[in-house]
Order: sequence, then structure tokens, then C-alpha cells
Amino acid sequence: MNQKTLIGLVVAALVAIVIAIAINHSNKPRSESGGEEQTSTYLVPALRDHVNEVDKLVLIGAENKPIATLTRGADGWSIAEKSGFAADTGKLREFLLKLADAKLIEQKTASKDKYTALGVEDVSDKDAKGVEIELGGLAQPVKLIVGTANARGGTFVRRGGEAQSWLASGSLSIDKKPENWLRKDLVDVQANRVASVSIARDDGKNVEVARQTEGDANFKLADVPKGREAGSEFTVNGIAGTLGGLKFDDVVAAEDARPGDKPLKARYATFDGLVIDITAWEKDGKDYAQFIATTDPDQAAKHIAAQQEKAKADFDAQASTQQKSATPAAGTSKEGDASKPADANANLASAPAKPPEVADPAKDREQKLAALDKEAADLNARFKDWTYVLPAYKYANLNKSQDDLLKPLDEKKDDKKGAAMKKPPTSPAKKAD
Repeated sequence: MNQKTLIGLVVAALVAIVIAIAINHSNKPRSESGGEEQTSTYLVPALRDHVNEVDKLVLIGAENKPIATLTRGADGWSIAEKSGFAADTGKLREFLLKLADAKLIEQKTASKDKYTALGVEDVSDKDAKGVEIELGGLAQPVKLIVGTANARGGTFVRRGGEAQSWLASGSLSIDKKPENWLRKDLVDVQANRVASVSIARDDGKNVEVARQTEGDANFKLADVPKGREAGSEFTVNGIAGTLGGLKFDDVVAAEDARPGDKPLKARYATFDGLVIDITAWEKDGKDYAQFIATTDPDQAAKHIAAQQEKAKADFDAQASTQQKSATPAAGTSKEGDASKPADANANLASAPAKPPEVADPAKDREQKLAALDKEAADLNARFKDWTYVLPAYKYANLNKSQDDLLKPLDEKKDDKKGAAMKKPPTSPAKKAD
């Protein structure tokens, strides 16, 4: 190796070292005056690797008013401001993980007069834009104020007891509506499971829609008045889909939100015997509802019997098909040797496995009835003692009268008129010669 090559390698190595130092330097938190933070770069070091130890999250807004107090108990997480209703643990965990991963990027102002621009002023202020966070359950108490977002994707923050504010990595925006921290999944009974829906109204314009079999694509409107016709199938079917993936907007203790004098009452009955009764009403621009789940033993038994009958028919047909394909022609074996009998064991091995409905009908029936009872009990555990605020479009599906489901009279007249205009003129009869 000559001297010139050696010098080149040394220069390249020095350049690499300088670049590495520069990168390491740029990754450290920086202050506005050029100084560096010498402690951990994480915003909340105590939260690192200890997320599962958190048992309380308190969110406080302007004027020190609580937004939400989430606590973990024997039955999971709940929200104090919502009478102890279950919290959305997915949303909670997502926020805690973001907080645990957040790092200090850059020092910002330590001047109280400049906090407002970053949203990190004390939340005791009337117009405070930030949210104060308190975490419980950790070895060290945690308190900080989460301010506004930065254009670069970070969030301005200020830790409790410190004058120094920071730009932290990640989006730490906090939902300031307590109802949005609730677990909002309420019930999920899809329309293809529903057999009938009846709606009793105070004005007497009751509604009943139903399907004869589970295979029917559309629901039919019952008791259509003479001279009228059912309207859009989409509207009729929409009523049956109300309980599919139903999420509520808010929840109130039932004792604090009782039905008015003239609520509407709806009953959803499924083919397999689940029944859900709904009492719904409007008040102060909100749509409220209470729910009760029960079972119809007769309908459940009828449905199970039909399932078992179909399963046996399918099994018998499959077994017959396989037996025919496995049995050799009369007088011959599978190998075509007339001197050898067919292999009976091979035929037995090819028989289809019996489904539970066929193998043990009594046990199958018992298990299905138990599963249905459990479903109703689980639903009632969620329904009991609560009044739910429904999304407007879901309540609108419940709040249908028979008039809403009939074809308008003017539209019916127009249809008849159009049909008459399309009818070809009658040809005049030929005169006799």
C-alpha cells in the first residue's frame, strides 16, 4: 500500500467519525440557546416498560375541570364521570403507548408569559388550551401538561413542577370529550339473523316487517292498507338492520334518564330465538333508548330442530354419494378381481364424519340453548341500569311509522298514469264484408 492510498483511507475514516458524532449530536434534545439536555431523552421515563402498571389516568381541562377520570378495577377500566361505565381500553392503551414512546426533541420557552402560544399554560387558567395528565400506579407519580401540536408532527409539553417546556415527538393530542373514552360497542345482531321487527307507536301507526324464511332477501311490510303499496325495500330492510354493529354516542345511568310519557317500543326477534325489546324516546335534541334481551324457547327449539334435520339430510346425502363412489360393481372387488370381496373397511374409512347435530342431537340442542341464554345474559349485563344516546340515523330507523314505509299516494297515481300512457291503443274491429 503506497503512502497516498494510506492517507486517503485515514481521511475517509476521520470523515466517517465526524459524521457519526454529528448525527449523535443532532439526536440529542436541543435548547433554544444551544444547550443540551443531559438526562433521559424520553418524555416520561417512568412509563417506559411499565405501561401495564398504570391503574389511573386523570385528564384535567381549563379551570381545573375534570375531563375524564379513568381507573382500573376488578372489572376492568371505567370512567367516573360516566357513572363508572366501561372505558375503551384500546383507545386508552394506544395513548399510553404513544406517551411512553415520546421523546424530548427540543427545549422551548421557560417563560410563563409565553406558555399560551404552545398551549402549556396552567390548566387553572380559564382559557387554557392544554390538558393536564396525571398517571397513577407507577413507582414515581407522573404529571404533565400536553399542549398544542407542532407543524413538524410533534407536540408541545411541560412536565409537572418544571418551568421548562419542550417539543416532544409524536402526536399526543387528547380527546376532550369524556363520552369519547367510552367503550361504545353495544349490540351486533345483523339483519340476516332477524325474523321480524315490530314497532308500537303512540300515534297508532304501528309497523311490522318480517321474513318467512332465513333465505328471504327482503323483509315484507305487514298490514298494508287497502289501495296502498309498500314503498322502498331499502327503507323496509333498513329497519331490520338497526341492531347490526350498533354503537352508542353517550350513556347515562338509567335512573337519571327515564322514558317520557309516550316512548316508542320496538321488538326484534331472531330466527334462533333471541328477542331484544327497545324503549326509545327523544328529549332535548337527543335520542335515548333502553334495551332488554330475552329468549323465546319455543322459537329456539324450532330453529334447532330445523338445523338438525337439515344437517342429517346433508350428512345422509354425502354418505350415500361416498358409498356409491367407494362400492365396486356387483361381483367384483375394487381391483376388478371377481374372486376377491370388496374391502368393507375401506368403505367405512371413506364415510363422512358426523356433525354434532347428527352425532348427538340431544347434546347439540342443550349446547345451543345454553349459548343463546348466555348471549342474552351477556347483553343484559351491558343493558341493565343504563340509558343510551343513539346516533341520529339509528334512531331514525326505529322512529318509522307505517306511512313512512308506504308508497306515497301521488307517486302511486303517477305510476298508474304512466302505465296507462304506455299501454298500446286498441285496434278498431274490422267491419264485416
